[in-house]
Amino acid sequence: MKRRHTLQDFIPVDYIELGRKTAIHEAGHAAAIYFGNKEKQLPPVFFQIIIGDCLCNVDDNCTTKLEGGRLIHTLPSSIEEAVYNFSDAQKKAYQQAFEADIINLLVGSLAEANYIAQRDNELISPRLVPMDALRNYGGSADLEVINQYLDCFIADNAQQEKKIAQLFRAAFDFVNNWSHWRAITALADYILANDKKIISYEEVAVILDTHFFVAKKRAWH
Repeated sequence: MKRRHTLQDFIPVDYIELGRKTAIHEAGHAAAIYFGNKEKQLPPVFFQIIIGDCLCNVDDNCTTKLEGGRLIHTLPSSIEEAVYNFSDAQKKAYQQAFEADIINLLVGSLAEANYIAQRDNELISPRLVPMDALRNYGGSADLEVINQYLDCFIADNAQQEKKIAQLFRAAFDFVNNWSHWRAITALADYILANDKKIISYEEVAVILDTHFFVAKKRAWH
C-alpha cells in the first residue's frame, strides 16, 4: 500500500532537529523553575511557553521560548543596596532567589546538551560540557543574563567563579535526575505536538507533575 505523505515528510531534518532541541531547552527551563523553586521552598512564579514556528527564517526571530519565570524581576545595582533594610531571614531568601534564577537559566542549555549527548550515544559531565560550551546549546542569551546576575551578586571575580561552579553543578545534577529528565522530555513532546501559540503555566504544571510522579513511582518499584 502506498503511504500517504504528511507535512512532516516535507520538513527538512535540520528544522525538525532544531525544533526538538529548542523544545527540550525551554522544557528544561520550565521544569527547573517549577520543581526547583518548589524544592527550595521558594514562591511559585508565573510563566508561559510561547510556541514559534521552527520553519521560520532565523532573521524572523520567531522561536519557541519561555516567558516570565524569574524570581528577581529587576536586578538592583548591587545586592547590598537591595537588602539594606532586610532582616537576616529576608536577606537569605533574596540570596536564594538569586541563586535559583541562575540555576534555572543554566538548566535550559544543559538539558539541550544532555539530549544531544543521548541522541549521539555519548556521556555527559560538567567537565565535558563546561560553562562556556553552553553557547553551543542555545545558551548565549542565558549566559549574558547570568553574568549580569553575578556582577550584581558578587564583586570579586574569584568568588564569582566559585559560586557559578557551585550553581552549575546544581543545575547539572537537576538535569541528571531521572525523574526530572522524564518530566522535561514529556513536556518537550507536548510542546512539539501542540498546535496552540501559548502553553499556560497550569498546563505545564500538569504535564510536569504527571510524568515526574510516574517516573518516581517506577523508581520505587
